[in-house]
Amino acid sequence: MAQWSERRRRFRDILQGDICLSPASVYDPMTARMAEDIGYECGILAGSTASMTVLGAPDLILLTLTEFADQARRISRASSLPLLVDADHGYGNALNVMRTVEELETAGVAALSIEDTDLPPPHGAATGARLLSLKEGLGKVKAAVSAKTDPDLIVCGRTSTAKIEGTDACCERVRAYSDAGCDAIFLVGVPDRKAMEAISEATALPIIIGSAGPDLKDPEYLSDLGVRIRLTGHKTIAASMQAAYATLRALRDGSETPPLASAELMRKTLRQDDYDAWISAFLSDD
Repeated sequence: MAQWSERRRRFRDILQGDICLSPASVYDPMTARMAEDIGYECGILAGSTASMTVLGAPDLILLTLTEFADQARRISRASSLPLLVDADHGYGNALNVMRTVEELETAGVAALSIEDTDLPPPHGAATGARLLSLKEGLGKVKAAVSAKTDPDLIVCGRTSTAKIEGTDACCERVRAYSDAGCDAIFLVGVPDRKAMEAISEATALPIIIGSAGPDLKDPEYLSDLGVRIRLTGHKTIAASMQAAYATLRALRDGSETPPLASAELMRKTLRQDDYDAWISAFLSDD
């Protein structure tokens, strides 16, 4: 659809720009609309926040592809915010990755990441994250790139190698994924500036980072290294959970509720003016 390609081109403009931005962490249509209204350039739907929203479950790879794609589709339908989604391990092997790309492309996402972590954790691996072999991770990236039908869709090769196996191993994977034809590199857990600078040298692709070390927060420094998107966590859903719990508790106890959304904010977020106009145009006797 034309509107999906337009959003993807806007996301590409971010990746091809020269500044480092932080996306809004969104998890449903309302949060996406609010982020768009505030002025965020893009949003991210994480596997963790989707699992919380759809299943009320922690991030243990319990969500199915269909459930995840449906949530992404709801967000895309309700907002024009370019959406980056965390597609985890692609829900299986390289062939499952191809199916994942097909579903998420038709759901309207602007970009998706496929990671090389061994997910869900196999028996006996509860003590820490493990990586797929380089060969299998590379196969998944190649499968993702081959499966897209809209050339504007962004495929990000995602790796946590820096925190699991170190900088040199991460550079090797980044070079391989870059050569495989992905559009961006998504790094998780880069510990410090020394590692970030070495990994940046390994690719000419734009970089997305998340869960990085404490000295990797300066957007100007990061932009000089090719970082175009820096995640800032998923505080939106944590704040929403706290507000909902506190309100329910206050109503149950008969105490004063926390501040509530104003009528103006609710009207804007729910697009009440649009619906009033449609009611007048299509349901009125006039």
